[in-house]
Amino acid sequence: MLDRQRPLPAARSHPGLALVEWRNRLIASPRFQALAQRLLPGRWIARAHARRLFDLTAGFVYSQVTAAFVESGLLDALAAAPLTGEEAAAAARLTEDAVTTLLLAAASLGLAQRIGDRWTLGVRGAALLATPGLGAMIRHHRLLYADLADPLAMLRRSGGGALARLWDYAPGSQPADAATYSELMAATQPMVAAQALAAYPFACHQRLLDIGGGSGAFLRAVGERAPGLELGLFERPEVLAATTASPGIARHGGDFRHDPLPGGYDLHTLVRVLHDHDDGAALAILKASRAALAPGGRLLIVEPMAALGSAPEGHAYFGMYLAAMRSGRPRDPGEISAMLQAAGFARVQPRTTPLPLVASCLVAFT
Repeated sequence: MLDRQRPLPAARSHPGLALVEWRNRLIASPRFQALAQRLLPGRWIARAHARRLFDLTAGFVYSQVTAAFVESGLLDALAAAPLTGEEAAAAARLTEDAVTTLLLAAASLGLAQRIGDRWTLGVRGAALLATPGLGAMIRHHRLLYADLADPLAMLRRSGGGALARLWDYAPGSQPADAATYSELMAATQPMVAAQALAAYPFACHQRLLDIGGGSGAFLRAVGERAPGLELGLFERPEVLAATTASPGIARHGGDFRHDPLPGGYDLHTLVRVLHDHDDGAALAILKASRAALAPGGRLLIVEPMAALGSAPEGHAYFGMYLAAMRSGRPRDPGEISAMLQAAGFARVQPRTTPLPLVASCLVAFT
């Protein structure tokens, strides 16, 4: 079973609860809704809420349109040159009627755009193409959607589903699974590494150990920015065996949940690692880092972080993703800071990233 420590529900005596309940009764009232739609300011608000509710209802369809646009090859084909409907049908291996349905749906989402008798990429399509690894993540989501076909069954079961079998720390995972997951992480690493590189001065350190760094994609990105930095990778032996060594990166085999980390490094990084693990394992990782860090060393945590009421990628996306993974949970910066202090770190400092949606950063000082 998952070790998910959740805060207790707010007591009914909380001073704000009565106000929120009154608000909800008012919004749910047909008379209030009819009045809001008759008045101009209320009409604007009602339309905005109706749009958001429809997007919640249709969100799965939007994601499937995006997946079809990517998997059919239309994203790459339209990036290469504008296409007629007949050319687009040939590129996607669909009939002209079918490809028109898909392209019109993609255009409504900003992925495609029709100009005259030609189709090309829309603004969001161009942005998708320019975001390294996003196409790989969209393809990967097929496993997540298989688990979410019945979300209540997914939440109730004790064993793992399609997504959990891919994760290299899942019980019964095979080396091929570890390699597949590492390849996915490597493909999506550039957009995460960009956040860390913009937020933290890696060049001020001597030696960096990336803990649980898969194939070393993050270290390679850091090495390009700080060429004088000595780089080390700590990863499970089966993951190291399934990936190719990179020049200039020392490789250390072991399981960071149980094995001590190599000493002599003044900076450790955990990049999209902590939220993959339940609280007990996550705390063990932090304690292992604290024990191995050189005096004056630091630990940099880079991952998406959540807070109730914040953007939906926090608990809505990563919460359900990690529930399907059957391990870990999204945490807010306060929770992670408390865990770092429990692990023996002296203080914690947040670092601003350009796109917190992709990743946030916390620096822990020994």
